[in-house]
Amino acid sequence: MSKLPFRPALGLALALAGSTAAAAASSVSVRYDHPENFTETKEVRAFAPSRADSGYLKTLKTYIEKRASTELEQGQTLDIVVTDIDRAGSYAPTVGSLQPVRIVRGVYPPRITLHFRLLDSRGQVIREGDRKLTDLGFMHDSPGGLSNTDPLRYEKRTIDRWLARGPAKL
Repeated sequence: MSKLPFRPALGLALALAGSTAAAAASSVSVRYDHPENFTETKEVRAFAPSRADSGYLKTLKTYIEKRASTELEQGQTLDIVVTDIDRAGSYAPTVGSLQPVRIVRGVYPPRITLHFRLLDSRGQVIREGDRKLTDLGFMHDSPGGLSNTDPLRYEKRTIDRWLARGPAKL
């Protein structure tokens, strides 16, 4: 028995799976509006310039797009413009230390400010608005499925809580 007839079927199955994943991912778009002006960016530049790395923005964007696509109903699209991020914790001025350290305490909760538009399959606006997401109890909740070592666990959980309301209550 030849394995040749199965290869086209396997290729077709992989192509369909890839297009389904791409379709789900494309139903949510996340953009950053002037990330150089974000509270987080300014704080890092002021107190910990050696730690300046905007790589967290790409990671958070990917997470939001993936997570939000699981909450949408068939045909809906969600456009999110993040206008500010202030990650959990803060850099404390250090004396005698060469490496600044982020101190995570309850008085420094994660804050994400965004504008969103939820559209139906015809492109009609279902909901639109501005949100200021803050998780004041971030130190007292378990991270759920998120790792305790994930540096964005608090911000991801803040996004999760907002999205868990469902499209009708964004």
